[in-house]
Amino acid sequence: MAEKVAFIGLGVMGYHMAGHLAAAGHQVTVYNRTAARAEQWVREHVGFTAPTPADAAEGAQFVFACVGNDDDVRDVTIGSNGAFHKMSEGAVFIDHTTASAVVARELYGVATAYGFGFLDAPISGGEAGAVNGQLSVMVGGDNDTFSRTSSVIGHYAKICRLLGPSGAGQLTKMVNQICIAGLVQGLSEGLFFAECSGLDISSVVEVISQGAAGSWQMENRYRTMENNEFEFGFAVNWMRKDLAICMEEAERNGAQLPVAELVDGFYADVQALGGSRWDTSSLIARLRQGVDK
Repeated sequence: MAEKVAFIGLGVMGYHMAGHLAAAGHQVTVYNRTAARAEQWVREHVGFTAPTPADAAEGAQFVFACVGNDDDVRDVTIGSNGAFHKMSEGAVFIDHTTASAVVARELYGVATAYGFGFLDAPISGGEAGAVNGQLSVMVGGDNDTFSRTSSVIGHYAKICRLLGPSGAGQLTKMVNQICIAGLVQGLSEGLFFAECSGLDISSVVEVISQGAAGSWQMENRYRTMENNEFEFGFAVNWMRKDLAICMEEAERNGAQLPVAELVDGFYADVQALGGSRWDTSSLIARLRQGVDK
């Protein structure tokens, strides 16, 4: 069934996610802080633009957002022109931003008081996953709200799972980022070791990727890592933002994150090399620069 929906935030991920909603036949109204980006989206898809998040959300059954951080989420929801001011009773706000569980629970409470649903639903899969509609979506919130929403999210997801009450989606995304941080550092060290040993990296990866060492990062990033190419993908700045959220949550729940803390410091080294916007696989660059020596 076609629905009236809104999408707030047309960055690397949101632009394509909103496109899948339009392609599925939904009536989509988009808002982006840089209006030219929203106008470009409308030229490429069937839909409308709105001057504020509130205007985009008015009359929409589902309102999606994918913005930068906690402050951005608050701004587009409860800010002076936020979506919550014009959302209809019974509608659902779906936040795809990677943010804290704290802000997810806060906004869930506000939304509930206003009479509409709220789901924290961070995503994983990178730009390629957004383009191909193959994202993994980790959801926190009420079961009834999720049941009404999951089929719409399914237009750009390969898996969409309710993990628990409000905040559970963000906590699961933290698990995802903690795992990736250690994995990418291990991959960087392994490939650099192969390089220093004079091995043919393509041949090495062909063999070890078929065993226990295989991973998405190895399959999709080893060649660009070998070629020292990092001007794409999930930026180091964003990974450090996400790891800061993980470490703040760990202080609350008592978890120990020694590897995540270490790798966060390594990403700071990459930033110092000028790689703030490089892909997270650029950890190998600091090894080549001899930062550890």
